[in-house]
Amino acid sequence: MKADFIPLVVGLLVFISSLISLRVGLSVAIIEILLGAIAGNLGLKTEDWMIYLAGFGGIILTFLAGTEIDTRLMKEKFKESFFIGIFSFLVPFIGVFLYTYHIADWSLSASLIAGTALSTTSLAVVYSILVETGLTKTEIGKLIMASTFVTDMGVAFAMSILFIKPTLYTFAFISISIIVIIFAIKFSHYIFDNPELKNKVVEPEIKYIFLLILIFIYFANMGDGHAVLPAFVLGLFMSRHFTETSETKVVRNRLRTVAYAVITPIFFVVGGMKISLPLILSAFGLFVILFLLKIAAKFIGVYFLAKRYIPGGSMYTTLLMSTGLTFGTIASVFGLNAGFINQVQYSVLVGVVVASAVIPTFIAQKWFMPVHSEDIVDINGDDIDR
Repeated sequence: MKADFIPLVVGLLVFISSLISLRVGLSVAIIEILLGAIAGNLGLKTEDWMIYLAGFGGIILTFLAGTEIDTRLMKEKFKESFFIGIFSFLVPFIGVFLYTYHIADWSLSASLIAGTALSTTSLAVVYSILVETGLTKTEIGKLIMASTFVTDMGVAFAMSILFIKPTLYTFAFISISIIVIIFAIKFSHYIFDNPELKNKVVEPEIKYIFLLILIFIYFANMGDGHAVLPAFVLGLFMSRHFTETSETKVVRNRLRTVAYAVITPIFFVVGGMKISLPLILSAFGLFVILFLLKIAAKFIGVYFLAKRYIPGGSMYTTLLMSTGLTFGTIASVFGLNAGFINQVQYSVLVGVVVASAVIPTFIAQKWFMPVHSEDIVDINGDDIDR
């Protein structure tokens, strides 16, 4: 039997990423993406198990992000999160589309793919950063999460309207997603509030969550959709099961532990491995222009609204909402598989997407953290350890 060294290398990358992250004080997600890019361009190839686990990791991160949304705050701050989120989508979408179509001379479909891919904000990256910095419990963090959700809703609708050709399987996916979410809202308390299931080594609550997400993934693949949005909505509606008591908070912490130990690192490593440096270098000028265009458009769409609504963290909010990964990669892969973009265009777009997950995050963490004290104080005045 031939030994497969790829899992060993990936495990080494994941472990080294953790050590580097602790050493330099940067998000482990950034380090995992960078090491994945280096390994991929040195010849490491993704395997089927990595691709599936990476997709599952992205969905888990999205679900966890949904559980962090304060629905009360979201209702109170709906105007703020809606305007920041919708302009975070619209300005980059229009700007990138106009440039690629009229100046770079891409086809109409390719330009629409580019606009969609570079208008995203990565829920996975944003959530990971906010968890690591302890900002998920602050008003700033919750507003950023809510705004990011609005942005990615805009992206999802754009892809659905512009590209997806509905089939019976598409409607089946939508219907099943709605049924699963309603089922979870009505019956999840039988799992989370059952004394016979609490604090058990077999972790039935976590396995229950995984089952619901696997249902989303199965029917999403059948209907040519993606499970990101239903997973986020599920997390949003199930957030009360993770915040009401200390016991349910323990479940969330265990789920984070399981996810962050191996599942989500694969998501970020594989994201880095998708970058082809030779193809990017062959169109380096376009790569730089599109990256700067995305950042500038995000700044125009987010900063001035954030300065009004989140005065204590406007630049930090702008930089985090400039990140991209999950939906940007999904849009690029869809465009390549559908024949709307070629391999060079795909590599440039994915390169910009991944660069936007790394560079703005690095700048945000180094120079624009909204809290500089040893402890973070949440909106209720409670101390939260960093």
